[in-house]
Parts: sequence; C-alpha cells; structure tokens
Amino acid sequence: MKTTTNISQHAHWFLRIAIASSFLFHGIGKFPDLNGTAEMMGLPVFIILLVALAETIGALLILLGGFYKDWMTKLGALINLPVMIGAIFIFHWGRWSFTPSESHPMGGIEFPVIMTLVLLYLIFKKNIKDKA
Repeated sequence: MKTTTNISQHAHWFLRIAIASSFLFHGIGKFPDLNGTAEMMGLPVFIILLVALAETIGALLILLGGFYKDWMTKLGALINLPVMIGAIFIFHWGRWSFTPSESHPMGGIEFPVIMTLVLLYLIFKKNIKDKA
C-alpha cells in the first residue's frame, strides 16, 4: 500500500506530461512556418502566432506548475482552453472520430474534447499535487 500511496502523490505528472507534450508539439511545430499554417487553416497569421504562443507557453506553465506553484498549472490550462474550444468549433465539429476524413481532414472532436476535459480538470482540481 505504501508504494501505491507514494505513486499517487506523483500521479499528476501523468496528466501533465501527456497534455504538455501534445501542446508543445503543436505549438512549437507552428513557428517554423506560421504563414503556411495560417494558409492551411484559413486563419490570419496573427491568430496562428497567438495560438502557437498559447500552446507553447501554456504547456510550459503546466509542467512548471508541477515543480513550483499550482497557479502555474491552472494558468497554463486556462491559456489553452480557448485554443481547444476554438479547434473544436472551427475545425473538428460535426464528426466524433479523431481519424481524418474527406469532410474533416483534421479529424473529429474526439481528441480535442478529451484535451479540453483534461484542461478543465487541471483548472478546477483543488490541488494538483496531492501532498500527503
């Protein structure tokens, strides 16, 4: 039981690493070709820059919150919440499956909904780092 208790105190890292790695991948991946990304998504370059910054900074804050203050986690998740809501309604709405299709080349809402729910969990959880 003691091993389970020790692991449970650090279980928040499973969610932190999962969500931060995805946001870092997508955020950093936009910077080399902001114009191309904007053209592909049909959005202004300035919006793509804001999204890339939100994804990257938000992910870093989620990770830093695990080492420092919990407000960093909440702020990082809050920064990325509008990104995910925008992605759901602009690109993924109308199809559930995450697999791309002719009508939804970026896939459906399945994955973005999961990401949104994890962000909401990180925002509303009283203390992410359960200290026993």
